[in-house]
Amino acid sequence: MLALCWVSFFWGTTWIASKEGVKHMPALQLAAIRQFIGASIYIAFFLFKKTAWPKGKQWKTIFILSILNFVLSNGLSTWGVKYISSGLGAIIGAVFPLWIVIISFFKGERLSKGAVIGLLVSFGGVCLVFYDYLADFLKPDFRFGILLSLIATFTWAFGSMYTKKKAASFNPYFSLGLQMMISSVLLFAYTGATGTSISVTQIPAESWWSIAYLVIFGSVFTFIAFIYALQHLPAEVSSVYAYINPIVAVILGSVIFNEPLTIMIMIGGGVTLSGLYLVNKAMGKK
Repeated sequence: MLALCWVSFFWGTTWIASKEGVKHMPALQLAAIRQFIGASIYIAFFLFKKTAWPKGKQWKTIFILSILNFVLSNGLSTWGVKYISSGLGAIIGAVFPLWIVIISFFKGERLSKGAVIGLLVSFGGVCLVFYDYLADFLKPDFRFGILLSLIATFTWAFGSMYTKKKAASFNPYFSLGLQMMISSVLLFAYTGATGTSISVTQIPAESWWSIAYLVIFGSVFTFIAFIYALQHLPAEVSSVYAYINPIVAVILGSVIFNEPLTIMIMIGGGVTLSGLYLVNKAMGKK
């Protein structure tokens, strides 16, 4: 339970750290540096443990997951909070189970009544959250940030489904470090080729502190706690973090960055999370 509390709080704070970091440097470069350092720590640990390297077709799976989970999902969500509030980014990030339901439907799977109700409730909650942001939709940057965040949740849903399908064929935890390393190389290549990166010496201390926080608390300690919680708690209990992370991000975003925290955002966020609970409950039963 302590591990779960750690995950619930600290993964919520990573949205704040990302928001602070991208204020002072290109977002994709920040994501690349974070992933490179985190990957180095993961890979060094598993090399020390003399874990077997993936073989043959396993590398194809790892490469696909690196694109879905880290280049697109992590990279775009980090880029997105440059243009929208960290709290709003966290709420959008939490709705990825809705994409799983929608993808499952288009794959021909039959949806339960609970999943459909949860989908509708969550959609209604998101509409309430955006009520206070209607005027912001006139701003191109805001619309761009929302689009990036939505694509990030969509690719995370695909990545989650693909991981579930393929995880039994290789060590999924060692694979995380390899995914992050591959992703960091691709992101470094993209930012270098497009000229959207800055010199390492130009990165201010604020961004380095954000990167350090994201690596230590976002990629290393919190993921260890997450795995420990998964191993020792029922799935329906260990998944509670997904509902607490956005609450932490919204509250801290309001306190630290003076981001809006209105009655409509609180009600809409609560309705959205309630709908997500119904979706997860229905999917869990299945």
